[in-house]
Amino acid sequence: MEKNEIRRKIKALRSMMLDTEKRCAAEEVFAHLEQTAAFLMADHILMYHSLPDELSTHLFLEKWHDKKHFYLPRVNGVNLEILPYDESRLELGSFHIEEPTGDNVVSPDEIELIIVPGVAYDRKGNRLGRGKGFYDRLLKTTKATKVGIGYEFQLVDAIPTEPHDVKMNIIITQSGCIVI
Repeated sequence: MEKNEIRRKIKALRSMMLDTEKRCAAEEVFAHLEQTAAFLMADHILMYHSLPDELSTHLFLEKWHDKKHFYLPRVNGVNLEILPYDESRLELGSFHIEEPTGDNVVSPDEIELIIVPGVAYDRKGNRLGRGKGFYDRLLKTTKATKVGIGYEFQLVDAIPTEPHDVKMNIIITQSGCIVI
């Protein structure tokens, strides 16, 4: 299957989900994440502030923000910057995503764990994003553990890859963890 075909299929499946299904799935995925050594050992974690069609990160951030150091990405041109998460300092940024404000940009070297959004993943750790390459450019600059999270139907047989694509170390869906 081609990348755009996978994107269309996943978009259609996400649009059919009920809010209760989305909430339950997010709870299950993050319960699995909380049990991983990667999460338990990490203190500096880059998350994403989810869009309505993505697996929601909001309750997880609320639950853990005072126990771990969380960061969110902010679009700067064609790259992502990393800034500390502070719910009171978010504003609508590029692509209608809430992004952190301020000048206190953090080096990717400080991040130990990255929770990466994706349209789809496969069991080899390949990730299909929205097509702009923001995360691939960021992920190439860090040695942090990369965790792709999503709904069960976002796990597909195979994703076509390109040389610039960065693989995930772990994929988590409602069913559990796949360690690559």
